[in-house]
Amino acid sequence: MRDLAGRPELLALNTATLGHREPLAGVIDAVAAAGFGAIAPWRHDLDESQAAAEGKRIRDAGLKVSGYCRTAYLSAPDAAGRAAAVADNVRALHAAAELGAECFVAVVGGLAAGSRDCADSRKQILDGLAQLAETAAELKVPIALEPLHPAYAADRSLLCTTAQALQWCGQLDPDGRGDFGVCLDAYHVWWDPERAASIAAAKGRIMGYHVCDWLVPTRDILLDRGMPGDGVIDLRSLRAEVEAAGWDSWVEVEIFSAEDWWKRPKEEVLATCVERMTSLC
Repeated sequence: MRDLAGRPELLALNTATLGHREPLAGVIDAVAAAGFGAIAPWRHDLDESQAAAEGKRIRDAGLKVSGYCRTAYLSAPDAAGRAAAVADNVRALHAAAELGAECFVAVVGGLAAGSRDCADSRKQILDGLAQLAETAAELKVPIALEPLHPAYAADRSLLCTTAQALQWCGQLDPDGRGDFGVCLDAYHVWWDPERAASIAAAKGRIMGYHVCDWLVPTRDILLDRGMPGDGVIDLRSLRAEVEAAGWDSWVEVEIFSAEDWWKRPKEEVLATCVERMTSLC
């Protein structure tokens, strides 16, 4: 396993960690100044018509783009809604390419509105992802399927485990061209009793690795995630598994913290991320 001590250039900052509080330009400069090697913008932090210019700004700051977050949900109660989601994601893939993003992160959606049919909603999601494959291949921006904790199945993601994500990769990319892979987020996979075996099986498919911590108690399942070291996840063991499966790229911090870190000055947040990630992750 790599030693991150004194190596902030191996780290990436997902812009959600700063709470979407200011224009991307200022975030880029602050992330570069803190020593990070890469940044991962969220779509609502970016005017996608300006993606090429923002990509140049990121490169000029000496940063890479580890990923672009995230897809529009692909389940919907009618065909028009599903078609609109696919079209929106095609636009986002073009923006990801203009940014120079290494992948486009897919948070795929939960139950279609008004539905109780998990199987049908999963079929909608897979059909939508399949419609994105040609664009992803053409633009050379792979789609990284991110399994989410099962607590999000109803409204955010019916893709809940690494094993399931790998199964979907096999269906969507049976020839192993690399158009689809997995993004592993500590917050979502730490609990899985099949975690180690599933991560080992993901060798060659891992496209992203995100870290934060699971707080006890957790006040809000979405917006009360912890800074590494403040919760119960064994982040070093998890990274060891991910790197044993071949991942040798960015360790990306992504923290949703509405009542804590999002209220602190960005310089404090970034400095704490670097200190914690290079010593505890």
